[in-house]
Amino acid sequence: MVEVGYKYRFFGEDAEIAARVLGIYAHVDHNFLTASIPTFRLNVHVRRLVSAGYKVGVVKQTETAAIKAHGTNRLGPFCRGLSALYTKATIEAAEDIGGGEEGCGSSSNYLLCVVEKGVLVENEDCGVESGFDVRIGLIAVEISTGDVVHGEFNDNVMRSGLEAVVLSLSPAEILIGDPLSRQTEKLLLAYAGPASNVRVERAPRNRFYDGGALAEVMSLYEKTEAGTTADYQEQYSDPTEQEKHWLGIEGIISMPELAVQALALTICHLKQFGLERILCMGASFRPFSTNMEMTLSANALQQLEVLKNNFDGSETGSLLQSMNHTLTIFGSRLLKHWVTHPLCDRSLICARINAVSEIADSMELCRAPQSFGGPYEDSFVIAQCKGIYLLSSVLTTLGRSPDIQRGITRIFHRTATASEFVSVMHAILDAGKQFQQLHIEEEDKDGRTEETVVHSVLLRRLLLTASSSTVIAHAAKLLATLNKDAADQGDLENLFNVSNGQFPEVARAQTAVQMAKEKLDLLIGLYRKQLGMCNLEFMSVSGSTHLIELPSDVKVPSNWVKVNSTKKTVRYHPPEVLTALDRLSLAKEELSVSCRAAWDSFLTGFRKYYPEFQAAVQALAALDCLHSLAILSRNKNYVCPTFVDDDEPVQIHFRSGRHPVLEAILQDNFVPNDTDLHAEREYCQIVTGPNMGGKSCYIRQVALIAIMAQVGSFVPALSAKLHVLDGIYTRMGASDSIQQGRSTFLEELSEASYIFRNCTSRSLVIIDELGRGTSTHDGIAIAYAILHQLVAQKRCMILFVTHYPKIVDVKDEFPGSVGSCHVSYLTSQKTVEITDSKSDQNVENLDPGNVTFLYKIVPGTSDKSFGLNVARLAQLPDSCISRAAVMAAKLEEVVSTPMGTQLGHKLLLGTQFVRKEHGAQENFFASNNCSNEDGFSAWSSMDGMEGLEELADLYHKFFIDLKSALADVNSENGFQSLKRAKSIAFSILNRGISS
Repeated sequence: MVEVGYKYRFFGEDAEIAARVLGIYAHVDHNFLTASIPTFRLNVHVRRLVSAGYKVGVVKQTETAAIKAHGTNRLGPFCRGLSALYTKATIEAAEDIGGGEEGCGSSSNYLLCVVEKGVLVENEDCGVESGFDVRIGLIAVEISTGDVVHGEFNDNVMRSGLEAVVLSLSPAEILIGDPLSRQTEKLLLAYAGPASNVRVERAPRNRFYDGGALAEVMSLYEKTEAGTTADYQEQYSDPTEQEKHWLGIEGIISMPELAVQALALTICHLKQFGLERILCMGASFRPFSTNMEMTLSANALQQLEVLKNNFDGSETGSLLQSMNHTLTIFGSRLLKHWVTHPLCDRSLICARINAVSEIADSMELCRAPQSFGGPYEDSFVIAQCKGIYLLSSVLTTLGRSPDIQRGITRIFHRTATASEFVSVMHAILDAGKQFQQLHIEEEDKDGRTEETVVHSVLLRRLLLTASSSTVIAHAAKLLATLNKDAADQGDLENLFNVSNGQFPEVARAQTAVQMAKEKLDLLIGLYRKQLGMCNLEFMSVSGSTHLIELPSDVKVPSNWVKVNSTKKTVRYHPPEVLTALDRLSLAKEELSVSCRAAWDSFLTGFRKYYPEFQAAVQALAALDCLHSLAILSRNKNYVCPTFVDDDEPVQIHFRSGRHPVLEAILQDNFVPNDTDLHAEREYCQIVTGPNMGGKSCYIRQVALIAIMAQVGSFVPALSAKLHVLDGIYTRMGASDSIQQGRSTFLEELSEASYIFRNCTSRSLVIIDELGRGTSTHDGIAIAYAILHQLVAQKRCMILFVTHYPKIVDVKDEFPGSVGSCHVSYLTSQKTVEITDSKSDQNVENLDPGNVTFLYKIVPGTSDKSFGLNVARLAQLPDSCISRAAVMAAKLEEVVSTPMGTQLGHKLLLGTQFVRKEHGAQENFFASNNCSNEDGFSAWSSMDGMEGLEELADLYHKFFIDLKSALADVNSENGFQSLKRAKSIAFSILNRGISS
């Protein structure tokens, strides 16, 4: 869009897009399609275009009328130039647009750059490919907060690792480093689909091979270090700051090759926005995954609904939403990282839990005096209440303030306004001063730890960082430089306090303006004498200043310029006034330029303080997260989890565990369940039970409680004792990915393969309904083999949900290690007679009647799934349900007979037969003189449901004829019945042999 007068105009294709997205009118003007918006609505319309996934450039006038009149271009058109570029990942850090109330709030706007190269890793154990076919490098930058994430890892053909990164970071913009493999590009483009409005841009990386990437990165550091401004050079005058700077460079050099390539691409991309300097802050770099944190896979994030629900993709009903009681925007962002990256270090987990416990206990102490009706005289309790009051008060105040984390980063980018700078500095200063009232720093100096108000080591460290005397001193010093009233009004000319000689250029420009005003005001004396009017004064009308108003009959010199008039008066501008006004206007423009340059230099000088302020804000965010977890534990009656030592066996013991999300919905109606897994006892549970009985809810709640415990939160249970887990892996639900060419069964087995490659003996694996995407035979066989492999080799904590009773036989191979349990229920059974309209047969069937789910996990195995009950709930047609009941009764009859159990199982497992077997069956009957006169053909089409139905009919008729032969007193009839039964038996046996 181009600034033209008081409007911004779009032309050509841009006008067409703007008209569609913004709902404005586009018309043809001089053979060009054009549309326009008013200048004061720039912020709103740019945000709407950027939210739709577009890259927006704004072209503004680069000179004012006063400067143009005194420049070389005074006869030409106004000069214009590209003043700003905006995208979803950069808009919050951009000048003029970002940082307002219309911002993205607690959501992150990461720019994700992805590069890769092909690899082939051999598996030493079996001599075949391990499944890794690419090595991926990435850089993710949250430009508005200064968070820089890097990583490099091997990934399989399904790109499970990359998918986990994408779902965890939720990037707003993706930068593809060409070339990429088809599978990687498919995944990224599928994420950035039309509904997401995620912007995708490509960048070639040919020039970054063979050391070119590292050279690009180092050149940025060299330019930054050799900055042109003296303020920025002061950053490295201190030896400590120089050490930090070189540590950042060493960290960049030590990064893997592909991560450096992604970093170089990101730097080149951000240069067009002028935001590349954020990548010079080596201290803000962090790896995507570390040994101290558990990285949840994409499956776990989706299937456990950690960040979003699976219903509409919103945050409502997710684990994050149920745990999020933060009061600040930046605290909410940090809590999201905590939830997606639970800790794997016992000491760090215990430090968080101790901090949360201390805050929660203080909350309880503060509520107790009210219930007793009198104040506490105990000084310790008063100090505790004061501490929690200060913490809640500071966080509440910060929640009402602007996003200070984005604010200090916008100051670093030199895009912050004066009012934004003042509000951010005041917020940090006030928070630090309030925390200093706890006197933690003085206690540490005096060594009085026994009387301290705050006992938690983590809590003390965070409070000390947030109330650092250095940060407070710097904030006070910076604020003293500025005029707060001028900052609130946006008055840049009067913003700086120049009395201490800090801004000489601004002082000179202000003096020049003052002198120009004085010279202009002195002219009135000249005109009083010239016209003989001692009361003559300058006046202003409709924006025109320094006018001389005279009666219409007064004669004036011919070189006076008439400006406007009324019936009785005429207003003039004498030539000396016009000259003085011109000089005043030029002086004001020069002052404005000087003030903008001084403001830019002032913000540049802030960079040397940026790491300290960033650390203080991160400490405030961590305090907000701990306070949120304490509120969660207090409001929902959660318990503090206990972690066993690292040298003890892996174990999970939850007494009366509850699902943290469903409990909030069902309240007291939720049924809790116990979990008892131990590496030296039973570490695998096979869970069976009816459909909709609560099996999936049970295994999900175990995983979610474990995640909450390792985040450092209290958990929904009566007691919780567990070993620190290094990973939680899931395989749940049925879904396909048509865009990426994945079938439902391929998705299932790919997830199982990912679990095999990544889980260890310290992992929790939950698998739900494995084997549903293929035939019954293959499904049972694969599910059985996978469970057997996990139990025998991985020996991890396993919860395995299945409707296949055969899977439970695994416990016979691992007595004591594998147990079975089921979800309890009650039924009111009754025997009903169902007529098969096709065969006119009556079948007796046990109708379960009303099924009452108890949702309680009890030992044992359930052989009923009550699928027909679910069919009734789904309101399938009665005829369809009756037909299904007939088939179920016949199949149960087949399986329940001793003679047909083996063959019935084979048919139920989905064994199929080819046509060449039919000839062998025919020969078998011929050699045994078996007649098919009764119509029981061994080579009948017995595939699928037709085959099962026909075999059931064979069994049914066989037993009828056999019963008739034994009961019939007429020998001739009995002989014929026995003959028919013999023929049927040979048919059944022949089918069994051939299978």
